[in-house]
Amino acid sequence: MPEAIELDNTQLRLHEITRALNSGMFVHVRRMLAHMAPCDIALLLESSPHKGRSVLWQLVDSDLQGEVLEELSEDVRNGIIARMDPALIAAATEDMDDDDLAEMLRSLPETIYQEVIGSMASQDRERATLALSYPEGSAGALMNTDTVTIRPDVTLDVVLRYLRLKGELPEGTDELYVVDKTNSFLGAVSLATLLTRNPDLSVREVMDEHCESIPVTMDESEVAQLFERRNWISAPVVDESQHVLGRITIDDIVDVIREDAEHSMMSMAGLDDEEDTFAPVVKSTKRRSVWLGVNLITALMAAFVASFFESTLDILPVLAVLNGIVPSMGGVAGSQTLTLVIRGMAVGHINQANQRFLLSKELAIGALNGMLWALLIAGVVALWKWDFTLGCVIAFAMFMNLLAAGIAGASIPLLLKRVNIDPALAGGVILTTVTDIVGIFAFLGTATWFLLP
Repeated sequence: MPEAIELDNTQLRLHEITRALNSGMFVHVRRMLAHMAPCDIALLLESSPHKGRSVLWQLVDSDLQGEVLEELSEDVRNGIIARMDPALIAAATEDMDDDDLAEMLRSLPETIYQEVIGSMASQDRERATLALSYPEGSAGALMNTDTVTIRPDVTLDVVLRYLRLKGELPEGTDELYVVDKTNSFLGAVSLATLLTRNPDLSVREVMDEHCESIPVTMDESEVAQLFERRNWISAPVVDESQHVLGRITIDDIVDVIREDAEHSMMSMAGLDDEEDTFAPVVKSTKRRSVWLGVNLITALMAAFVASFFESTLDILPVLAVLNGIVPSMGGVAGSQTLTLVIRGMAVGHINQANQRFLLSKELAIGALNGMLWALLIAGVVALWKWDFTLGCVIAFAMFMNLLAAGIAGASIPLLLKRVNIDPALAGGVILTTVTDIVGIFAFLGTATWFLLP
C-alpha cells in the first residue's frame, strides 16, 4: 500500500511540473526538479514531447545531470547528449558507475566521443578506457570496480576497524571478497558473518570458499540467469587467472532482465527496444518503414502462391471467402509456439539435450490441434455451404497448416539462434510467411484437386 501511495504522489508531482512548464513557470519547475530523485526526473523527461524535453533538461541542476543520464533510455539520452557541450558531458560523467559510463560513451558519435574523452580528467579517462575495453554485453561491460577486498590472514576485528576507518561501503555491498597477495579470488565473507562471528577469528576460518565468481567474458544474459537461480545480491568478476576485476550487483541485473524483456517484446513488432515514445515523426517513420517493407515482401510471397490458383477462385468464388481462415489459424498457433520457445531460450530452459523432445512435443500438439479444429471447421463449412467435400478440403488444409505451424514455431527460433540471428526480431516474419504459404497452398491446392471438374 505505501508503494502505491508513493507511485501516486510521483505521478501527481510529474503532472504538476508539466502544467507549470506549460504555463511558463520555469523558476518554480527548477525548484521542484531540485527536490526530485534522478529516476523521477528521468521518467519526466521520457514522458515529455521533444520540445518540452529540451526546456526541462536546461532546468535540471548540473550536479544531478550525471545521475539522470544514467536513468534515461538510450534513445532519449542520445537525443539530450547531442545538444550538450562535450565539456558538460565529461563533467556529468564524473560520478557515473563504470558500466553506465561505458554504455553512454559507446552510444556517442565518434567525433563527440573523442571530444568528451579529451575533456575528461586523467583519472576519469583511464576509468573510461578500462570500461570500454570489455565487449558490449559481457560481464566486464556490466561490472563496477568499486569492490572491497580483504586478506585471509587478518582477523574479523581488523576488518571491522578497517571498514570504520573507510567510513562507507560501495552501494549494494553484501559481502567482502577475499584475495591473496596477487589479487586472486579465494572466497567471500558476508557482512552478516562479519558482524555476528567472534571478532578474534581469522577471515580464512569464516570465509565461504565455495563462493562462485563470474568470468569477465560471460554474456550478460547468462549472468542474469545465474543471479536469478542463485538469488545473488552481488557477485565478483574475475579474469582467466582468477584475479578480481570488479563486481556485478543486482540493480544492474534488473536492468538486464528488463532490457531483455523489452527487446523481445519490441523486436516482435520490428521496433528498437530503446525507441523513444516521443521521438520526432520523421525519425519514427523511418524506423518503422523498414519493418513494414519486410512484411510487404512476405505478403507478396503469399499472394504469389495464391496467384497460381486464380482459375480455381474464378470457378469457385466461395474459396475466396474461406481462404483467410486457414492461414489465420496457423498464424495464431505458430505464434503461441514461437513465443513459448523464445521465452524458454531466454531463460535457459532449452538446450541441445532437450531440443528433440521439444520438437516432438510441438509436433504432437500441432497434430492434436489440427484434428480438433479440422473436424470443427469441416462441420461448420459443410452445414453452412451444404457441401461435405468442401468441408473435407478445408479440414485437410487446417490440419496440415496447424501441423506446419507447430513445427515451424519450434524450429525457426532454434535455427535462427544457430546462425546468430535474433529469434525475437526475425522469427515472427518467417513464421507468418510459412503459415500463410502452407495454408494457402494446402487449401487452394486441395480444392483444385478435388473440387474442380
